[in-house]
Amino acid sequence: MSLACSRSLFFMVFIAGTLALGVSYYLEYAVGLKACGLCLLQRFCLTMLTGGCLMASVHGPGRVGSFLYWLLGLLCSLAGTVTAWRQVLLQSDPVQQLSACSLNLADPSTSTPLVYVVQQMFKGAAECTQISWTLFDLSIPEWSLLFFIGVTILSAYQLLRVVWIACQRPLSGTSSHRALAGD
Repeated sequence: MSLACSRSLFFMVFIAGTLALGVSYYLEYAVGLKACGLCLLQRFCLTMLTGGCLMASVHGPGRVGSFLYWLLGLLCSLAGTVTAWRQVLLQSDPVQQLSACSLNLADPSTSTPLVYVVQQMFKGAAECTQISWTLFDLSIPEWSLLFFIGVTILSAYQLLRVVWIACQRPLSGTSSHRALAGD
């Protein structure tokens, strides 16, 4: 029962992540919004989360595999939460305190280390503070933050559930509980 439940949850997270990715690409290419560095980093976290959930729903892992897939989902959603939270904070700061220029991520000739690029993205740029689209008075990073927090809570709950079930039933398949006389 728990395997089927786990596969369906992975599939639902995959569908939700695919819809969120579709909306982000629609807003970028159909509406014409320009994605900043933090948006691209959030999209990368969402892509990793969605890909991991697709693999898990197709694979149908056992107890250890479910633990590893939920752990991957938790790490990706935590990274996305931190990135979205930073962008929400940057949008509440005055634009004058931020750097006017940012790194061009599309230029493949730059040999800048990845750690430096991520640090520069988290320092913020003027393009990360612009609120160009809202839905129900929430900006795109705020929606992204809500999505990542929801997946973080789900992943943490499922991890705790897998650990709890593992403590209740040993790997050998035998029950750790005594059989009742009526069984």
